[in-house]
Amino acid sequence: MTEMSRHRLDPLDRKIVDKLSRDARISNRAIAAELGVTEGTIRSRIKRLQKEGLIHFTVVTDFRLAGSPNLCMMGIDADPARVTELAEQLRQIPEINCVVLLLGRYNLLAMGLFTNIEQLNELVTRQIRNLPGVQRVETAISVHNLKYEAGVAKITQASEPG
Repeated sequence: MTEMSRHRLDPLDRKIVDKLSRDARISNRAIAAELGVTEGTIRSRIKRLQKEGLIHFTVVTDFRLAGSPNLCMMGIDADPARVTELAEQLRQIPEINCVVLLLGRYNLLAMGLFTNIEQLNELVTRQIRNLPGVQRVETAISVHNLKYEAGVAKITQASEPG
């Protein structure tokens, strides 16, 4: 099986992921009944999706439990030859919850939740700016989150080229 075909989700996989994204505690039996397949089919599909790293089960806490943190974004300009290496180094920093490679104004976007600006400044000045290949870091701090659903990362089907 090729890498591309191994990660392609069929309509049943997508329906299962949709059910689990709404309620990860839903039973395999309930999913099977709603989708009109056997419980064994659901169990094997979920196991395959987990094995391929396409879904993960975890407890997602509301970020407000951390004591009024601010969602902070760091746009990072980097030497293009070092972007992949930098992304991995950023991924290893415990305070950073999200690392994304970008096309556009920045090469990388890192995000984290910080309870004070000093904590963010310390991270940027002492760790991120000192990484080889980092050319510039621009920070943005959210002041009001209109929508932040940490527990749901929807998979949308790409339109077929045609």
